Amino acid sequence: MRTTLTIDDDLAGILRRKSRELDKPFKELVNTALRKGLTESFPEKHLNVVVRPHDFGSSPGIDMDRLNQLVDELEVEDYVKKAVQDAAAGH
Repeated sequence: MRTTLTIDDDLAGILRRKSRELDKPFKELVNTALRKGLTESFPEKHLNVVVRPHDFGSSPGIDMDRLNQLVDELEVEDYVKKAVQDAAAGH
């Protein structure tokens, strides 16, 4: 599953450094750390997750693997538009 996650700067730095040291992808280290942390925090519970796939269909011209990038681009456009409006209004 793809999601956006905000990680504290100090933790992101540690994960990036470990990623380079171990020559492993950042994503893999984050997943490993989360699994280990959840197992240690909730040892009595079984964390079985069932993922049920769903076919959303596809629309021509939309790459479903890059939707986060599209959201980022739309947010930037919105931010720039608001900044221009604020500047024009003298804020």
